[in-house]
Amino acid sequence: MDRRGLLALALASLAAAGCDKLLPGTRETFNGVDITGSDLGPDFRLTDHNGKERSLADFRGKVVTLFFGYTHCPDVCPTTLSDMARAVQILGPDGSRVQVLFVTVDPKRDTPELLRNYVPAFNPTFLGLYGDAAATAKVTKDFKIYAAERPGKTPESYTVDHSAQSLVFDTQGRLRLMLAYGTPGDKIAADLKILLNS
Repeated sequence: MDRRGLLALALASLAAAGCDKLLPGTRETFNGVDITGSDLGPDFRLTDHNGKERSLADFRGKVVTLFFGYTHCPDVCPTTLSDMARAVQILGPDGSRVQVLFVTVDPKRDTPELLRNYVPAFNPTFLGLYGDAAATAKVTKDFKIYAAERPGKTPESYTVDHSAQSLVFDTQGRLRLMLAYGTPGDKIAADLKILLNS
């Protein structure tokens, strides 16, 4: 996890959009950082773990959460996916209107089969996305995600340092929120519910 990258993104987002901004016509505020109007992305073209090409347009009508990680990640990735699974569970029937996407930053090891076994283990509706090295470099650059290999004891045992925030898009495909690593499932669910009802 790159704390400097996360901090820089949060500070830039705060300057551009304001934190915990009162939503128009409501008394509700987000738990995450409101980055509405950010120039991150704004889209991607990757393949899901079932072999289908995907972009944000495929999920129009749903709130989408986008998280970058890798299946060999020892802590940040499984924790985040568990928190997302808890949020979807809390939403009950509305959880079917949320799509969680996990983009691998380790395409050398994260094969479609591995993603297919790993990602849906947290929730059957979650999708793992991958691309080749060029596509991965493009999507991480577009969304300003830091990812760098750190050598291990063997060539195969490397780890990947990476940004740990999740990005949230509304039902129209507009980027709206950044959720910090460690945001509890109930707070994630509250933010998703605001977007589902707006």
